[in-house]
Amino acid sequence: MAVLIGCCIGGGVHRYLLSDWFFVSSIATVYIGITYFILAYDITLLGEQFMFDNRYDRFGHAVGVFGLSIGPLALIEYVGLQGSEVVGVLMWSTGIIAYFIIVSNAQSQRRQ
Repeated sequence: MAVLIGCCIGGGVHRYLLSDWFFVSSIATVYIGITYFILAYDITLLGEQFMFDNRYDRFGHAVGVFGLSIGPLALIEYVGLQGSEVVGVLMWSTGIIAYFIIVSNAQSQRRQ
């Protein structure tokens, strides 16, 4: 099921956004991994791990999220991408972030 969903996402990106199969395969495999962990474990993307009670942790989290949010936009501006390439880079970077969040949740569930 994960391979099917990831390939559908990759196929849609290839059909409507990007013609480069190498980059599209990167996007598809990231989303295959995301889907696998969502199906294999009871994981939500925005779970309890984003609750920080410590003042310094909240500040560090805010700075990190700001960096993650402007990073893809800075890359797009630096490389000079336009049109559908921009959407491809944003899908790729969102997938990377989601993948690491979901893998972290899966590892913490496995330990329990």
